[in-house]
Amino acid sequence: MIRNRKSAILIASLFAILLASCQKEAGSGGNSSISGAVHVTDYNVNMLVIQGTYMGADEWVYIVYGDDVSYSDRIRTGPDGRFEFKYLRKGDYTLYVYAEDTTLAGQTAVVKRVEITRNKQKVDAGTFEISKL
Repeated sequence: MIRNRKSAILIASLFAILLASCQKEAGSGGNSSISGAVHVTDYNVNMLVIQGTYMGADEWVYIVYGDDVSYSDRIRTGPDGRFEFKYLRKGDYTLYVYAEDTTLAGQTAVVKRVEITRNKQKVDAGTFEISKL
C-alpha cells in the first residue's frame, strides 16, 4: 500500500509540474480580438499627385502570432475598410498591411505591434495608413 501511495504521489506531482509548465502562447483558441481599419491614399503613377483618399475595402491584413517567422493568419477588410481577428489568446501580435513604397521601389509593409493582456479583451490596433498607385 505504501508503494502505491508513493507512486500515486509521484505521478500526481509530475502531472502538476507538467500542467504548470504548459503556458499557452499567442495565437488562436482564445476569446479576445484585435480590430482596426485600413485607409488608402491613392497616388498617380509617379507618386506626386494624390488622386483620392478612401477606406481600404478588400485589403489583406496579416497577423503574426508571438515570434513566428511568417504570418500566422490573414483576413481581408470589409467594404468599410475594417477588419477583426477573433478568438485570440493573451500574447504579443504583429499586424501588417502592404503599401506602395513612396520611392517607387515596390511594396513595403506597414507594421503595428499589439498585445493582448487579458481574456475577453478587445484591442483596437488603430488605422493603417497605406499608399497605392
